[in-house]
Amino acid sequence: MHMAHDSNCEHDDPPKLTPLHTDNGWLHDMSLSSPTAALVSNGSSGSFDHSYRAWTKKYPSALSAFDQIVVRGEGKKIALFLDYDGTLSPIVDEPDNAVMSDQMRQVVRNAAMHLPTAIVSGRSCDKVFDFVKLTELYYAGSHGMDIMGPGSINSSKKQGKEVKIFQAATEFLPMIDEVFRLLTDKTKAINGVKVENNRFCVSVHYRNVEQKDWQLVAERTNHVLEAYPRLRLTHGRRVLEVRPVIDWNKGKAVEFLLESLELANCKNVLPIYIGDDRTDEDAFKGFRNSGVICTKGITCPVFSDGSI
Repeated sequence: MHMAHDSNCEHDDPPKLTPLHTDNGWLHDMSLSSPTAALVSNGSSGSFDHSYRAWTKKYPSALSAFDQIVVRGEGKKIALFLDYDGTLSPIVDEPDNAVMSDQMRQVVRNAAMHLPTAIVSGRSCDKVFDFVKLTELYYAGSHGMDIMGPGSINSSKKQGKEVKIFQAATEFLPMIDEVFRLLTDKTKAINGVKVENNRFCVSVHYRNVEQKDWQLVAERTNHVLEAYPRLRLTHGRRVLEVRPVIDWNKGKAVEFLLESLELANCKNVLPIYIGDDRTDEDAFKGFRNSGVICTKGITCPVFSDGSI
């Protein structure tokens, strides 16, 4: 599928690839996956208030700096990238209930009428589309490993929803299905765990698990993965993510979409990424010198050189 828009842009040098990294210290990282966890010190509300004010000073609200964003966008082509959970929908205890409001849907629809708009999510494309129900968007599901363009998803049962424009890890599908079944079985005795098959990755949600059992969730997940060296484990907001060991993530998906739109490495293009999850950091890295980052409450470092 050809996705090019008007592409009269001035090109910068191409960015370097970001190497893969391995996460360690699972229990510590799991405890920090709640946005407020990194801000609270010694359980004191006073410490929390001080830490929160310091954090918001370093990373100001995009709404309070909206005029600056408008100035940066003057005369530039804008591309909009949106996370789903926690950004377009509320964070909820049951992942299947993360419903997008009609008002938010209309806002996203209006944005897509004026500029290329993509939803970049850890969920599968089909799941995100079932929530959003907008065919005019780009969808990058499974942390960017499954990408569809406008019109490639058709909600009718007759035609289905299987017109893909890019899939980075098709060979891993049987392995992902197998690991999903194993993780479902190995964690079923832990109250509150939900294992979700997101097509090219598996999500182990522990939001509803008592904190005393978090270590057990990590141990059983890691134990299953010991037999699968081609898969790796990362973490988001109260979720462990099992993904293929390939040099691909949300950041690579954004790069792919910008290149497909002929908007990559252009001085007169302003990409805007809005997300609230640790996994969005992969996309933030690519924007630190050329785009606008709008985020809230994540506990990992956010690169904001000239960005918000």
